[in-house]
Amino acid sequence: MDNLSILIAGRAGDGIDKSSLIIGRILGQLGYYIYIYRDYPSIIRGGHTFSIIRCSIDKIAAHSDNVDVLIALNQDSVDFHKSRLTGGKSLIIYDSTSVKSDTGMAIPAGGIIKEAKALDLMRNSCMIGAMCRAIGIEKDILENVFRKDVPKETELNLKVAFRGFEEAKEFIKIEKSKQKSLPIITGSEAIGMGLIKGGLSAYISYPMTPSSGILHFLAGLQEEYALKVIHPENEIAVMLMALGFSYAGKKAAVGTSGGGFCLMIEGLSFSGMAELPVVIILGQRPGPSTGLPTYTGQTELNFALSAGHGDFMRFVAAPGDSEEAYYWSAVSMNLAWKYQLPAIILCDKTLNEGVYSFDIDSAGEIKAESPLLWDKKGEYKRYQDAKTGISPLAFPSDENAIVKVNSYEHDESGITTEEKDLTVKMQDKRCRKAEYLLEELEQYETVKVYGNKNSSIALLFWGSNKGVCAEVGAKLGLKVIQPIVFSPFPLKQFKEALKGVKKIICVENNTFGQLADFLKRYGVDVDHRILKYDGRPFTVDDLTKQVILVL
Repeated sequence: MDNLSILIAGRAGDGIDKSSLIIGRILGQLGYYIYIYRDYPSIIRGGHTFSIIRCSIDKIAAHSDNVDVLIALNQDSVDFHKSRLTGGKSLIIYDSTSVKSDTGMAIPAGGIIKEAKALDLMRNSCMIGAMCRAIGIEKDILENVFRKDVPKETELNLKVAFRGFEEAKEFIKIEKSKQKSLPIITGSEAIGMGLIKGGLSAYISYPMTPSSGILHFLAGLQEEYALKVIHPENEIAVMLMALGFSYAGKKAAVGTSGGGFCLMIEGLSFSGMAELPVVIILGQRPGPSTGLPTYTGQTELNFALSAGHGDFMRFVAAPGDSEEAYYWSAVSMNLAWKYQLPAIILCDKTLNEGVYSFDIDSAGEIKAESPLLWDKKGEYKRYQDAKTGISPLAFPSDENAIVKVNSYEHDESGITTEEKDLTVKMQDKRCRKAEYLLEELEQYETVKVYGNKNSSIALLFWGSNKGVCAEVGAKLGLKVIQPIVFSPFPLKQFKEALKGVKKIICVENNTFGQLADFLKRYGVDVDHRILKYDGRPFTVDDLTKQVILVL
């Protein structure tokens, strides 16, 4: 068996998320690549929630509509998802104490829990045990994963899981892959690891889905990496606190979503004028306003590119999977400090909360870089003019330097000015960085090409659509193009990727096609727009059908 999809479903609060991670790690022990999609409402308890765990011998980062195994903890799980089952080789594993089904494998999970005097939440463990027996996974793999990933009531959870294993029968046999077993992590964890790799000192965030996972992840690493992780009262305080860290010479990042980013905009413009480097993780979701807070969307490309008052330089990148999230988070930190500007990383729920097999060796080499520091010669000028627009840095701890930053227009020393020629000089200095940053970006793979590179038809996408577009493009024999950096936009690399292309199909999770509109500025016209804006990502099956219609 080359691939398998398992859907586990129940009520919000039933532990579906944790269960899907355990199932993913069990399948990962067999050497398969893993991708997990999570779907849940914006309520704490009640409502329907589910996860789809997909494993494959090939690298994957998308899920399918159809599933092979449905694990049902309540009646809604069967009623809502039985249509996804693929036929004779598919199976429903259900808790017979709370679910009625004409077909499938009945496991009396509720009775087993009662007999063991266990918490109702442990029904998940029972059902996972049954699943292992049903798809031919040995008890020792089940036990190893539980001992590592279930730290509370481990023995009782294992007892319940083994009872579920014994109640089940083998239905299909999943073979062990010859590939090495890789860790599985969320996109948020990959972003957090990348920020640390880039030298993060402080992470400041007000919790807001889908970026909250980064805050929780880094909070757990404070002591290990000597981090300051702070949750202030609102996003205005978040941004200003980050700029304070930056002024003091500490690398800082913030995390938010669209509504929180709105509150940060004055601080963003302050960063642009004062040349205070900061990294902003912007987790997109469907809007406007609160929209669908626990679902996904690619709605803020325009916002990231244009947010702020006045003209100032920024770096904007949109990674597509866990390796890219790790790599570009570190690179964004390096570039923010090298060019003394704000850097924005665009992500979304699909990326942040999706779970991926993570291969750090394939992420790309991240070079350690230091910002341009003052040589301590002569009088220190915070905004000293330079050919590249980059002024030497000094920090308040240096007794030989007066470090004056200013949100007003200012001279080289940071003294306020309204003189017209000096205003032009300083604005030109700041904007001159774009030329040199764009030149440096030629060293990076800012535009990637996959699939059939000789095809005259290109599937164009950005961000978290990488997994689904790469898979569909390979299946249909298309060229697949992924721009990663949007500001400054590497037009030379993008046009190189377009060579030989006669038809462009653009795939986006927003209403109008923000990438397609963005490319019009550079004389690139898209032939077809495939847009999805219901808060759910494209599936492999759905996108395949839509692409075939416009070929």
